[in-house]
Amino acid sequence: MKNIINRLLTIGLFAVAASGTLASCDYLDQQPENLKTTDKIWQTRSDVEAYLYNVYGYITRYTDDPVTLGFADETSCVLPGTFVRKMVVGNYGPGENLQDRWGYYYQGIQKALTFEANIDRVPDNIVSADLKNQYKAESRFLRGWFYWNLLRLYGPFVICEKPAELDEDFNTYARVPFDKCVDYICNLMESTYGILPVVWASNANLGRPTEGAAKAVISQVRLLAASELWNGSETEAPRYKDFKDKNGQLLAPQAYDPYKWELAAAAAKDVMDLGYHLYRNTDSGDSGFDPYLSCRELFMNSTNSEIIFASYVLKDDWFYGHDIRCTPGEKGMCMANATQNIVDAFLTADGYDINDDDAYIEEGFAQNDDPRHFGSVRNEIERGYRKGEHNMYVNREPRFYAFVHYNARPVLSVISKDEYDHFSSEKNKDGFGRAEYYLSGLSGATGNRVDFTGYNIAKRVSTTSSIRDNQASFRPYIHIRYAEILLNYIEALNEYNPTHPDILSYFEEIRGRAGITNPLTRLYPEAIGNKAEMRKWILRERQIELAFEGDRFWTLQRRLLFEKEENRKIYRMNVHADDGGQGFQFEGFYERKLFQTRYWDNKMYLYPILQSEIDRNRALVQNPGWG
Repeated sequence: MKNIINRLLTIGLFAVAASGTLASCDYLDQQPENLKTTDKIWQTRSDVEAYLYNVYGYITRYTDDPVTLGFADETSCVLPGTFVRKMVVGNYGPGENLQDRWGYYYQGIQKALTFEANIDRVPDNIVSADLKNQYKAESRFLRGWFYWNLLRLYGPFVICEKPAELDEDFNTYARVPFDKCVDYICNLMESTYGILPVVWASNANLGRPTEGAAKAVISQVRLLAASELWNGSETEAPRYKDFKDKNGQLLAPQAYDPYKWELAAAAAKDVMDLGYHLYRNTDSGDSGFDPYLSCRELFMNSTNSEIIFASYVLKDDWFYGHDIRCTPGEKGMCMANATQNIVDAFLTADGYDINDDDAYIEEGFAQNDDPRHFGSVRNEIERGYRKGEHNMYVNREPRFYAFVHYNARPVLSVISKDEYDHFSSEKNKDGFGRAEYYLSGLSGATGNRVDFTGYNIAKRVSTTSSIRDNQASFRPYIHIRYAEILLNYIEALNEYNPTHPDILSYFEEIRGRAGITNPLTRLYPEAIGNKAEMRKWILRERQIELAFEGDRFWTLQRRLLFEKEENRKIYRMNVHADDGGQGFQFEGFYERKLFQTRYWDNKMYLYPILQSEIDRNRALVQNPGWG
């Protein structure tokens, strides 16, 4: 138990625990863990809550995981020894356990089941009946969350209804069909309705799920179930027509069902009806709307109304690692690299694709500072473009500047201006600490950075952290936010009712928060009411709005887009060209170069289950192609 407490303090799951906090468990120092019997755990509120918080500890925050770093076409990981670098060349399989989640999530599920089976043993005068009911609802949500993560990584899973016994015959644990898995997760989430609140009354409960979080998970599950990976399409057969258990039962749906898109839209609408809204900086007291600040501060603000479900980590835990991964060398790791693919996906300031905007040019350098850079609500030195930066980065939409870090941009994670010059060569020390991503720069593609793309990620990186002083600012790790739900809704709606006015209405709401005021009806009128064309724009909007949050990985997976060559050809800047001492003004750096064509096999749409799991359970079948 003491180890559990120490782990939870490191995880920092809740900003403050509910009454009976973890910090009150001083008696744990007086009794060795091996003497802490099962009976005693269920005698005190502090032990019960510590057990539940330990279950919360199995929520994954994707950091160095391929979901957010290096597998989808938006990112690359510069470090050659990371597991994702093996994945993109197809060099992994059932014997690799570095990215295994199967056993990990089942540990969380078993602990949740144990909690639910024992919580009623606690006397009511220690934990009230109402609080027990709440705790059981939280535990059911967590089980549903773990099953949901299993479903999207592995497909059909094994359902556990009770804690496993020591003498359990695990050879009877078979996977169940996909649609049954979907219904099981949805039922777990629905069982929390009326028990979990729509909004917690106190910030002491930050990190706990709400009714909105439960409904949001259902939205995600229904969208996966409707998409091509598991639902086929009107013109193509399902991918897994031969996916069966050892008794011959089919584990994947065999016919396209358009009604699943309606279910997905309705599930998203259930969340929308609860009153969430897209965050704007005016929500934090600013007198004027600023799209750049809105898109940046969304991830720094712990309690804004766009957050549906999040983890709240201690300031020196996950986010210090994130900040240092995204910070240029030599002070940072410079390892979380954006690709030229995602840079090109961002729109121009007027809302056009870069290939369709006559004002967009890719040669020369900006002659003036971005007029949007000054005179706004609050000034951050990294807002917009600056004089001398390449024209490729001029007059792009605000989300581009909020999410991507490129050559000559000021470094983000510093506290005082005195630190900026540590990130610049002598000739560039101007008090702004502009990142030197060209070959001979301090963060150039040399040493262990030879596979650099020329970009880093700026999203979620704090401007009040200090990499040099090992200080990171507190902020939430957002798992689900309202923008995703809006995108879920319009994507599903477009598939079965492409002329519905909500599609354009909510599409423009998302882009409006991002500062794009030109409507799609003016920019690309041919897309309106056209299912195929509007689908492209909705998926493009997901790619931009949810960049670097993991959604691109899941979208390419569920819509069978990983196999398309344009999503496997990864581009970067010409980082190995000799800049000849010109530094930022070196035109040769700003040439697209093919970085890699990533390997693909359709079996890779699902993770392989570890062979050791297959060996332990004779009822378990491997995912297609991995056996």
